[in-house]
Amino acid sequence: MFPNRETAKRELELAGKLNPGPWIEHSENVGKAAAYIAGYLPAMDEEKAYVLGILHDIGRRVGIVNIPKHVYKGYCYMMDKGWGEAAKICMTHSYPLRERDMECVNRSSEEDFIYNYIVHAQYDDYDRLIQLCDSLAADYGFCILEKRFVDVARRYGIEKNTLARWEKIFSIKERFEQMIGSSIYDLLPNIGRTTLHCPLP
Repeated sequence: MFPNRETAKRELELAGKLNPGPWIEHSENVGKAAAYIAGYLPAMDEEKAYVLGILHDIGRRVGIVNIPKHVYKGYCYMMDKGWGEAAKICMTHSYPLRERDMECVNRSSEEDFIYNYIVHAQYDDYDRLIQLCDSLAADYGFCILEKRFVDVARRYGIEKNTLARWEKIFSIKERFEQMIGSSIYDLLPNIGRTTLHCPLP
């Protein structure tokens, strides 16, 4: 289950009042990118892609920045609402490498829960689409993957599996491009202009 577009937008608006920041615009752009791409894939639902995209970081509503905390809080919040598909995206969007992503964290009870969830989750094209769009969308618009990767690395640093994660996202991009028959970059408005925009991290 997942909410309709208007309900999801209200949730993001409320989250922005609780914890203002560029993550709100980033989330909106993830949703837009997901909808643009899903629109070219007959097996995917544009509306669902948009909703899952704008809610992927909803765990940040309580002010949490690090990955395990915000994915867990987002999952719990979405489950409390009865939106299981949105809850799943809250978990999977940060773990394209699945259990390998957990090697870089100090295991807590929350992280044990995340680990067990990710190991047993069945990823589908919506999980992969939001993982990709999370790396295509900045708060100021869409950008090529390399730009987004450097932007995130400047803010959070490089970890053991960073390069492997980048390679995984590139492989997801290539998979969707094969399905669509064109470059993902051709589908996202103003990507050239925003890629050249260089705000401070």
